[in-house]
Amino acid sequence: MSNRWKPHVTVAALVARLRPGQPVDNPATEFLLVEEDTLEGLRLNNPAGHLELGESPLEAVVREALEETACVFTPECLVGLYMSRHLRPRQQLDITYLRLAFGGTVSEPDPRLRLDTGIHRTLWMTLDELRACRPQHRSALVLRSLEDMVAGQRLPLSAVSIDSSLYDPEIKGLP
Repeated sequence: MSNRWKPHVTVAALVARLRPGQPVDNPATEFLLVEEDTLEGLRLNNPAGHLELGESPLEAVVREALEETACVFTPECLVGLYMSRHLRPRQQLDITYLRLAFGGTVSEPDPRLRLDTGIHRTLWMTLDELRACRPQHRSALVLRSLEDMVAGQRLPLSAVSIDSSLYDPEIKGLP
């Protein structure tokens, strides 16, 4: 059996809200982010993470958002599929990511839940604030996916099909 190249599949939760306290005639939209530890230090990211074995992309994005924000994410659309490559010669890393970005809403944070290891805090930022701090982004996909959402790029959740074999324990190799 040969070694086949495989991208790392990730999901991201894209959440927008009107900034509290803004005048009705000039509302500001802000976006939910997390501040997390990375190999390059503290970075901003959408609530996001890896797809796990036996998990659909929708299940993964709900789980990741809960783990990283303590909020229940309700997906409403697929904003897009994104690919990026992260090459870090010093760490001998060459990783290609395939990201499924979902737009939706979140509940208020559950104060009983702790944020995932490596997540320092959640925060809300406008697009202008995000554009002003690009070097602090985990990847270019943080801003790109939010800009696509603001531009109206949306597919129905039915665009993501899950075959029942995903949940078949014999196929997944589970006991």
